[in-house]
Amino acid sequence: MDPGTPGSSLADRAQSRDPEELLAIANSHALTEEIALSLLTRRDLPANVVEAISKNTSVRKHRKVNIAIASHPRTPRHISLPLTRHLYTFDLVKIALLPGVPADVKVAIDETVISRLAQISEGERLTLAKQASGRVAGALLQDTTERVLYAALQNPKMTESIIIKALGHRDVPAHTVLILCTDAKWALRRDIRLALLRNSHTPLAAAIKFVHGFPEHLVREVLSKSKMKPEIKKYLLASLDVRS
Repeated sequence: MDPGTPGSSLADRAQSRDPEELLAIANSHALTEEIALSLLTRRDLPANVVEAISKNTSVRKHRKVNIAIASHPRTPRHISLPLTRHLYTFDLVKIALLPGVPADVKVAIDETVISRLAQISEGERLTLAKQASGRVAGALLQDTTERVLYAALQNPKMTESIIIKALGHRDVPAHTVLILCTDAKWALRRDIRLALLRNSHTPLAAAIKFVHGFPEHLVREVLSKSKMKPEIKKYLLASLDVRS
């Protein structure tokens, strides 16, 4: 195909379903951002055509085209995964929340976003805590700013398993544990209470409250592996003796 084909003719040809025709368009120097975006809305676009668009110097400088390539379900992994590392953080968040993006690409995006948390502002972290995936919100449970932490706990994608994993992390901040001990939603969850009983930062008042909700044998088992302060564990065990 003639690489000098005018844009209007290229737009007409872009309606084709012929794989060879689509590949020729993707390789054309006349390819425009608009035509590339139009092609990338097609979920049936062959992988080699997506790859050709990603390598076309006429369009690869455009932010919207790169986002469309990274989020396309047929983009080869050797294209999409490196590309995500060069996109803006909030563009990555939007891509990760799209339903058609492959799971492994979403994981790679989350890892990229998490790796940037230490370099971005508190305001940006606050927005991420509210809008990002559960995995990113979970990483923000390690944040030093309480309002970021509160926002992460209210993220609709936050789950009990993410919180329990965070509580098991050796570097979980004390203020995270203290907030979880009194959180109106999460502090009522059975498995989160057990995770709090295992954590070194859980205060005595909260621990006393939690142990009364469990059978004695379970509390003794949890305390035997708990990282709480020895004096707190001793007091709790003594209270169990009194209760029994």
